[in-house]
This record gives sequence, structure tokens and C-alpha cells, in this order.
Amino acid sequence: MLPRIRTALLWLPVAVLAAGCDNGPVITPTPVGPTVTQTFTGTLTKNGALTHQFSSLSRGTITATLTSLNPDSSLALGISLGTWNIAQSSCQTILANDAATIGKGVSGSVSGVGDLCLRVYDASGALTTSQDYSVDVVHP
Repeated sequence: MLPRIRTALLWLPVAVLAAGCDNGPVITPTPVGPTVTQTFTGTLTKNGALTHQFSSLSRGTITATLTSLNPDSSLALGISLGTWNIAQSSCQTILANDAATIGKGVSGSVSGVGDLCLRVYDASGALTTSQDYSVDVVHP
């Protein structure tokens, strides 16, 4: 009987340690929703800026790409993404590209549901005539 008690006492610390260990809490990642493409258009004048508001429905990647500029498609415009402040009706810039050309823009991440904004502007005062533009925003 004594050898069995000794064996049990030797294995007791191992059993206590094993019982005290676990893998911790199970963390389920927040799902990333499907993406939406919104096209924003407008007419920009010299030193002008236009702001477009939209909403994100989940977290994920967001991109804004200048897709057309008419009549002079060789010009560069400023494009920025930010958060929309409802109380002040203003756009707080988070990401900006002051020299976006056709096919270029800005890209970043959004952490969840929220009101966002796109701002298109004549960053360098290079416009000599009004320019029609189109920007595609892909977001969750």
C-alpha cells in the first residue's frame, strides 16, 4: 500500500498543474464585411474643394482612386479620406495624397462602423479651368 501512496504523491503535483492550465479565452475575430464601391463625381474649380460623406458598415480596407478627370486628365488633384464630424459638418482628414493622378489615390483601414468622408481638392492651385472628376471609393 505504501508504494501506491508514494506514487500517488509523486503524481499529485503534475495533476494539479495540468488541471490549472487552460488555453485561455477563445477570441473570435470581428468579421470583415463585404465591400461596397461608391463613385463620387463633381466639378472642381481653381483652389476649390468638394467633400462627399459616406458610411462604413464594418472594419476593413478602404481605398479612394481617382478614375477620371476631364478635360485635362494629366493634372494631379488632392484626395483625402477622413472621419465625418456630424455636429460640425466637417471632414477630419486622416489620409491624404496631394498629387493623385488617374489610377492613384489613398488606401488605409477603417476600424468599424462610422461616418467617413472623401475630400477632393486643388492641392497646388494648378487648375486653370473647371475639371470634372470621378473617384471610386471601395469600403466595407
